[in-house]
Amino acid sequence: MMKGGRCFWRLAACSYLLAMANPVWAAASITTDEVANAQQQWGACIVSIGQAAADATAAKATATTCIDTLYAYDQGGVLFKPTKAAEQQFRLGKQDALSYFVTGGIAEDHGFALQPWNKVRFENACTITDSDSALAMGNYYFTDAKTGKEVKVEYTFGYIKDDQGKVRINLHHSSLPYQPAH
Repeated sequence: MMKGGRCFWRLAACSYLLAMANPVWAAASITTDEVANAQQQWGACIVSIGQAAADATAAKATATTCIDTLYAYDQGGVLFKPTKAAEQQFRLGKQDALSYFVTGGIAEDHGFALQPWNKVRFENACTITDSDSALAMGNYYFTDAKTGKEVKVEYTFGYIKDDQGKVRINLHHSSLPYQPAH
């Protein structure tokens, strides 16, 4: 435990010193408010994809815009492990993410965002920010537009800023809560 603690403090000290030595790098820090805003935008995208579900072309276009706007696929890559993925668990490319949200290239995908959902809310258990990235972990809740039932999903998201200072997702891991058999 002590070793990990020392590592954390060394990392924090190094990050601080690097930020002070390079004000441009320090300007790339992400605030918890920016994380909350990115989460709100992500939820709004999921809802908007579902609203376009009746027109497959419109839903795909909406999902493509959301992926291009919110994820860091063009800024160094994304580690994406969707909630409902078993055969191809990891979606490291844009087309794989698109397939997950609106169906397409991967047989097991049924279009998670096409449900449709009419609300997504985040409850962060913890948010960690440093000089150039942020992590958030907690539960998010999807409200089914047809039944009003809320589905709880666990998540971890990672965030970076692009060259224009826009917060983007570079890590997205989701899973359904464990259901014990007893």
